[in-house]
Amino acid sequence: MAAIIGWRRAGGFRVRAGDALGAAALFVMSVLASSIEPHRHAFMVHWPAVLLAAIGCSALVFRRRHPFGVLALTLCCGVAFEMLGFRESPVVMSPVLVCVYTVALMTDRRTACLVASVSVVVLIGAAVIWGSRSWLDPDKAATLAWMALPAAVGDGVRSRRAYVAAVEERAEHAERTREQEAQHRVAAERVRIARELHDIVAHHIALINAQAGVAAHLVERRPERILTALEEIRDASRSALDELRVTVSLLRQSDDPVAPRDPLPGLAQVPALLSSFERAGLAVKHTRQGDAEPLEPSVDLAAFRIVQESLTNVRKHSGADQARVFLHYDLAWLTITVEDDGGAGPHDPQPGAGHGLIGMRERAATVGGRLHAGARPEGGFTVTAELPLRTGPSPDELSEEHP
Repeated sequence: MAAIIGWRRAGGFRVRAGDALGAAALFVMSVLASSIEPHRHAFMVHWPAVLLAAIGCSALVFRRRHPFGVLALTLCCGVAFEMLGFRESPVVMSPVLVCVYTVALMTDRRTACLVASVSVVVLIGAAVIWGSRSWLDPDKAATLAWMALPAAVGDGVRSRRAYVAAVEERAEHAERTREQEAQHRVAAERVRIARELHDIVAHHIALINAQAGVAAHLVERRPERILTALEEIRDASRSALDELRVTVSLLRQSDDPVAPRDPLPGLAQVPALLSSFERAGLAVKHTRQGDAEPLEPSVDLAAFRIVQESLTNVRKHSGADQARVFLHYDLAWLTITVEDDGGAGPHDPQPGAGHGLIGMRERAATVGGRLHAGARPEGGFTVTAELPLRTGPSPDELSEEHP
């Protein structure tokens, strides 16, 4: 029945030109077929047959709107043909055949078989009751074939249309899915770029800000050291530009001949990183436990950025002048701990949007690790990251699989 609703919405209640022309053609053929008398070699118009043909064929223009009602009306006309003594034929019974086709086209296979069977029983029953033939007359098989053919054709057309519609729907769904995946990849890439730029810029800007504060302080007290502070600012700016150049180069096409090929930073650059913080006034103690193992580039970069961002947060948001970086290697994991004691003096923390911790957690999760950050009970702040020596599932996923 849902198919009937779909037909109504698609075609509306207007009479289609094709239906009207088809009904007129069937009317003419029905009148001719009922008027020819082959045994007498004569042609005689039977007006009752013309009237029944007119009623049955004119009703066909409404078959899409009321398929079952029009079928019942054409069956009544067929029964009337038998009652008046006219011999049924495919042409005379064509309105019934068209209605059976329409029902099969607009409903399901079970309904089509039921309608065709009822139509056969009604027409054969009328021929037996008001005609001179019996149930065993061979012509009854012809009537059965007449009804089976339009039912089969209608069901086949409906199945074909349903198949085509399903294929189109799957194609549209696949297209929507591809668009959503593309949007997701673009969003993920934007987040990755934003995280990388944040880590680069925030670190160097924090150092530049610290050195600028030192320079302002030295103007009055020790003007001879202003040049050193300005050189530190210059070096930090140059480092920021160099790292930005490397990051931008990753976004360019791999076959671009002018794209630089500088390696990404990793734990090998941690000593230089700590020196830059020490020059800015933050003393960092670096310790390691376990044998250092080579890391995959993505893990190595994530480890470096986590150390960099953690120390940047200490410099920006804490009054501490000392921090500790601890690297622990075991069989499968690298644990990074960065902590400070909070300092003893007043400190004016620099404002921030809070993207640093979010970015560090995203970096850890990207390579299959995890990160925890929070205040220490004895004062200060600590950041702990667990990264796999080889990329794979995160510790959270492993704990879920093996409780």
